[in-house]
Amino acid sequence: MKDFEDHLEIRALLERYCDGVNQRDAAIWGNTWAENAVWELPHLEMSGITGRDNIVAAWLDAMQLFPFVNMMAQPGFISIEEDHAVMRSYTSEVAVMQDGTQIEPRGEYEDECIRENGEWKFSLRRFRVLHGE
Repeated sequence: MKDFEDHLEIRALLERYCDGVNQRDAAIWGNTWAENAVWELPHLEMSGITGRDNIVAAWLDAMQLFPFVNMMAQPGFISIEEDHAVMRSYTSEVAVMQDGTQIEPRGEYEDECIRENGEWKFSLRRFRVLHGE
């Protein structure tokens, strides 16, 4: 039963991440990250950003490029071993850039999650564009 509860909590983590993006809310979004997390976005040359505060600062800068963003994500795979989990999730986004150009990337995240202070958080998110953008 605990494994089922952990799966639900990790899915909820992914949902909160998307909600933070869609609401443009740094507190919601930032709270999904572990304190010493790493964020890798090679396609944007934003690889290896380390630490929740640095990740949130980079996200706030990036979000200024997009007056509108809508992100939806769904897990494809979750594996849990005690306080560590691995997840693969797929994203579908629509974003409008400052010049009005609309992009619709589809992507894949390879994630690692940890239980930090009793809550699941992302400890590593590595993004790869599958199509678009």
